[in-house]
Amino acid sequence: MAAAIELFSTHGYAATSIGDIQVACGLTAGSGALYKHFPSKRALLEEVLRRHVQGIAAERDAVVSSILTGLDDDADLEEILRAGARLVWQAMERDRAVIRITMRDLEPYPDLLNEFWDEVVGSVYRQAAQLIEHVLATGRIAVEDPDATAGVLIASLTYFPILHGLIGRTPGDVDADRYLDAWIDHALRSLNVEPRQGVQVTRTTEA
Repeated sequence: MAAAIELFSTHGYAATSIGDIQVACGLTAGSGALYKHFPSKRALLEEVLRRHVQGIAAERDAVVSSILTGLDDDADLEEILRAGARLVWQAMERDRAVIRITMRDLEPYPDLLNEFWDEVVGSVYRQAAQLIEHVLATGRIAVEDPDATAGVLIASLTYFPILHGLIGRTPGDVDADRYLDAWIDHALRSLNVEPRQGVQVTRTTEA
């Protein structure tokens, strides 16, 4: 599994042969040993994605639970956003190789691409929208369209590690700390965060 992920990520799924994977595992290229575990290269790709999806789902649920706990404790929304964003980035950095595979190699396999989207990407957007609706009900934010707002915030947050993982560059060639600070500011303004008691929040307005 580890050898397949490394080779698929580095050379591409189509350019990686069963023999390449076997050699990377210390086996003879033509031994057919891999077929004792997987009937095909496609089956190996499916297992890579399945394990990736399961890991993300478990971690996502833990992050959402942590955020909800913080909200229940009336924590600072800026602190919650920053902590949540860093958790997302850490997870994406750890799974960079699999993200490269899904972004680059799944177009010929629309069934796998749709499954990955529904189980991973789509659910992230849905849960983000639900979190926004949860906070909206408390009166601490003002959002007209939680679904669209969640889409914009998640897309802008995840674009940074995606671009960095695919081509080694960042949006605007901005470093991670500056990008995150700007994202936090953008998120707070998008959510129209109401100031906590005793805290002054300055907003600019345009005529």
